[in-house]
Amino acid sequence: MGPDSGAHVPYPMSHVRSYPTTMRLTKIVCVGRNYLDHAKELGNELPKEPLIFLKPPSSVIGDGQPIQLPAMSKQVEFEGEIGVIIGERLSRADEKQARAAVLAIAAVNDVTARDLQKSDSQWTRAKGFDTFCPVGIPNEPPDELGSLEVVTRVNGVERQRGKASQMAFSIPMVLAYISQIMTLEPGDLVCTGTPAGVGTLHPGDEVEVEVLGVSRVRNSVVGPS
Repeated sequence: MGPDSGAHVPYPMSHVRSYPTTMRLTKIVCVGRNYLDHAKELGNELPKEPLIFLKPPSSVIGDGQPIQLPAMSKQVEFEGEIGVIIGERLSRADEKQARAAVLAIAAVNDVTARDLQKSDSQWTRAKGFDTFCPVGIPNEPPDELGSLEVVTRVNGVERQRGKASQMAFSIPMVLAYISQIMTLEPGDLVCTGTPAGVGTLHPGDEVEVEVLGVSRVRNSVVGPS
């Protein structure tokens, strides 16, 4: 950590569970292709180091709020992920320091306009639409982050399942890596990658992402307004 990294922020869990309304969210940092099977299903190789990108805070919605499909995309897909909420300022950290900065875990849906992702040279448009980041109520992390498991269901049918232990880059490694590039602030959200099984969403669908035993977010899907 940098010299002004500070101490753990004393957020009570009652505040964390109303995230992000009671915590300042400066950025959402996401990791792409962090599961081998997902990289393969999209025809990509596993990166040699974490592949990171940003989603805007304006894309965040909560449990029960609708995901709105944009008119400019014909292929919007779900991506269930394990979200990590940062609890202390993190800069140039090692993995031990990064692990200590994990405040809470939340289910996240990294909704993606796949056709736009394929057509654009970078992913801001594909990942950044309003409502494209549903976040569940956060809860305290387990002692062993590798035990976390994420499941995605669409209309009650399981479509994705993956464990943190299957990630190419572990959660502490990802956080430490990001902190070499940009300072992570208390309240920031890191989305750690999606397992195989992504698929298209349609108006009328209900999509649920659950980090088993920890957090869940469920959202209906509506068409363009």
